[in-house]
Amino acid sequence: MLEVKEIDVYYGAIHALKGLSLKVEQGSIVTLIGANGAGKTTTLKTISGILRPQNGTVTYKGTDITKVLPEKIVGLGISQVPEGRRVFSTMSVLENLEMGAYLRKDKKEVRRDIQSVFGRFPRLGERRKQISGTLSGGEQQMLAIGRALMARPELLLMDEPSMGLAPLLVKEIFEIIKDINSQGTTILLVEQNANMALSIADRAYVLETGEIVLQGPSEQLMKSAEVKKAYLGG
Repeated sequence: MLEVKEIDVYYGAIHALKGLSLKVEQGSIVTLIGANGAGKTTTLKTISGILRPQNGTVTYKGTDITKVLPEKIVGLGISQVPEGRRVFSTMSVLENLEMGAYLRKDKKEVRRDIQSVFGRFPRLGERRKQISGTLSGGEQQMLAIGRALMARPELLLMDEPSMGLAPLLVKEIFEIIKDINSQGTTILLVEQNANMALSIADRAYVLETGEIVLQGPSEQLMKSAEVKKAYLGG
């Protein structure tokens, strides 16, 4: 479904991604793990079209999207749940969800999808008129996921969905990710909580200073001494 091939991304003189390649099969959950500053967010921003690679290509469902504008990429079926949630803090829960559907013209279906988000996240339904900046961290994370789903993505990019959340909420968020995937959405998950990410993913890539250093089925990586030592506290 998605193929990132040998991309080089720079921030000025800093070589952030060095010949990075990865694949995401349709229907799967693929996770990208690595320390802070390894280039995980940069990878997602490049797929989303927010950053342009100097070299290499990003191909989605057989189409080269390397130079496609971010809003067009959303229209093709790729949505992102950004790091730090990034809800529109002065807008209500409902308005945030409507923003997620800004490219859509099917108003009746949009209303139906809003109800579907409230079905998945009852707390958001209860707070639909509340200003989103006043929500708790966990509620904002649910809103960020709900907003991304409003674009009806086929591929969902998730950047650190468990960051800053209490352990109980982390478990809940990962259950939600599994559920979204079981209903047909392919997921590329960037996550510092390597244990949780590997436990739900089909395939994993380990990123270190802009380069993929390990890759394979998640089960295999969980058993790797290198991964255990660096990321799983083993």
